[in-house]
Amino acid sequence: MIELLHDVLLVLWVFIPAGVANMVPIFAAHIPSLRNFTAPIDGGKTFRGKRIFGPHKTWRGLLTGIVAAILMLGLQQLLVAYVPPFRWIADGMDYSYAALPTVLVGSLFAIGALGGDALKSFFKRQVGVAPGKSWFPFDQLDYIVGGAVAVLPFIQLSVFQYVLLVLFWLGIHVLSTWLGWLMHLKDSPI
Repeated sequence: MIELLHDVLLVLWVFIPAGVANMVPIFAAHIPSLRNFTAPIDGGKTFRGKRIFGPHKTWRGLLTGIVAAILMLGLQQLLVAYVPPFRWIADGMDYSYAALPTVLVGSLFAIGALGGDALKSFFKRQVGVAPGKSWFPFDQLDYIVGGAVAVLPFIQLSVFQYVLLVLFWLGIHVLSTWLGWLMHLKDSPI
């Protein structure tokens, strides 16, 4: 039972930078000094007559996501180094800067999570789902798969831990989207 608890806490802990990177763009859009920084990543270009990613995938979101993931991973590294409960959660993983270069791995978490989201948006546009409309379960899985794949050179989990990662972070995403909807930050509750 302790091993299962450890695995659950580990997958929750390890993926926080990607989760934060996925969430930050929503809040960044409401920061007055960043509100007008809305250049779309796709530059307004189209593929087969449809936007490549759409207007919601912006450079502001990507850059704030990268910064947030780097800061989060740096905080995690400090907590693992100096706070014993976090050291126990990360047991079996080397959280040193040498094993997980903060800027590189934090950037990979963000680029993977937000890149997975952008790739899903490309397919969403191609099948005719409007920007901002729900596309379950792809809207919930895109950042999880993208973030996990992007950091594979640095972080490898067991198959069971990857299953837990998907299940728990899928649940966190559904809950956070619902809360974002309640706070009027999201257009849809799922």
